[in-house]
Amino acid sequence: MSPALPGAAGPALHAEAEDGALIAYRRVAAAEPQGDGGSPLPPVLLVHGFGADGAITWQGTGWVEALGRTGREVVTVDLRGHGDSDAPLEPGAYRAEVQGADLAAVLDSIGAPRADVVGYSLGSRIAAALARREPARVRRIVIGGAGPRELFASWDRVRARQLLLGAAAQRAGDGPDASSGTPEDAVMRAVLGTALRSGADPEALLACVEGVSGAALELPPGLPALFVAGADDPVPRGVAELARARGAEYLEVPGRDHVSTLTSRAFKDAVIRFLG
Repeated sequence: MSPALPGAAGPALHAEAEDGALIAYRRVAAAEPQGDGGSPLPPVLLVHGFGADGAITWQGTGWVEALGRTGREVVTVDLRGHGDSDAPLEPGAYRAEVQGADLAAVLDSIGAPRADVVGYSLGSRIAAALARREPARVRRIVIGGAGPRELFASWDRVRARQLLLGAAAQRAGDGPDASSGTPEDAVMRAVLGTALRSGADPEALLACVEGVSGAALELPPGLPALFVAGADDPVPRGVAELARARGAEYLEVPGRDHVSTLTSRAFKDAVIRFLG
């Protein structure tokens, strides 16, 4: 199938994953032709975080438009359990290795032998899993909003279930106000509440939390990487040291937290420069 019109998001297409799940993605043709006259650069695959989808994370924040103006085709994906993708309820279906294979299926579906990959938050771990699985298919990778410590690994899963199902009931008007609790509860409530507002299935979200818990951020040796974190974001704590140990590029965005880093012009500019 041909790409969408330049600068416009196309309809949701689907790639079939190894386990039969359907993974939604959208292709956006370049708004401007690549101007260097050399070999065309590969598409840019954008991978969102937990509780979001490709449109919320990348289309609405200007990323697709910014990359399209540089002459790049852009592909946004909805990770399984999110957006228009299938939402299995088994935690094993959300392991990072499984979702990394989903990204490979998307590249197969569009006929792309290689891609540049930009991940944010959970999406960075899934992007890294793709790079470990098929290193020859990733030309360059951007790791945004993620560090050596995986957030869900520190969560009490029983408490996360209580908070998520309680929040879902409250949104439906069937449950009490669950705003009290510990500081850890507040973090879980903020993350899970955002996910619920996106319309995701609570049981699928819980399966995702369990399935990706502890997912690694290791990258293949020699893969060019850019790490990005907001100065006020506690989620990727330790990422500067991780980038330094790897000899990778690192950008800290002043005055930005986990949400606002994504909309930063400095983040976009650094990625555009890094991808070339």
